Amino acid sequence: MKIVLATLWLLLPLGFAAFHFGPGQQHLALDHTEDLLSQGRQAAKAEQWCDAIDFYQQALAKLPKQELDTSRRLQLELSKAKMQDAKLPEAREDLASLVEALNSDPNAPADLKEDALSSLANARYYMTYLMKLEGLPASEWEPEIEAARQEYKLLAQSGSNKERHLTDLEAAIRLARAEPTELYGLPIPNQ
Repeated sequence: MKIVLATLWLLLPLGFAAFHFGPGQQHLALDHTEDLLSQGRQAAKAEQWCDAIDFYQQALAKLPKQELDTSRRLQLELSKAKMQDAKLPEAREDLASLVEALNSDPNAPADLKEDALSSLANARYYMTYLMKLEGLPASEWEPEIEAARQEYKLLAQSGSNKERHLTDLEAAIRLARAEPTELYGLPIPNQ
């Protein structure tokens, strides 16, 4: 009996080593990803958008592929940080890809779909605002504001925060009707 117990006792470190170098590596990767996410959230809270983008990108690179929902939520946060860091065109493209992927996935969480669509509509709204300020022709900015208007309308009909989306819809309609000269001298709206 003593030999069996001694053998089990001596094999115990081998079991821990097997776990550490096997499935434990995924746990270590998730821990490291969580640390990067935490640092990214702190940087975003401090409005240090460039640092937040770096941390989010590092976390996204280290995240295991099977963590699809977490990856999509992280992509959304990354796009929001890019919008705040004056990388609006890049963020809009990323959000459009994310919304397309979420719409094609029937198992995607509804709150994530709504948040991504709302962020995409906001990005389109701000792109239109900037296009109108630059004096671009209506043929370039009209598709953007029309898409934003349709997305706000969809969110107002089926979203959880209907009042906010209705207000956003009204703002999009006002922006579509506004002349560029009416926008000169006004502060650029906050995101």
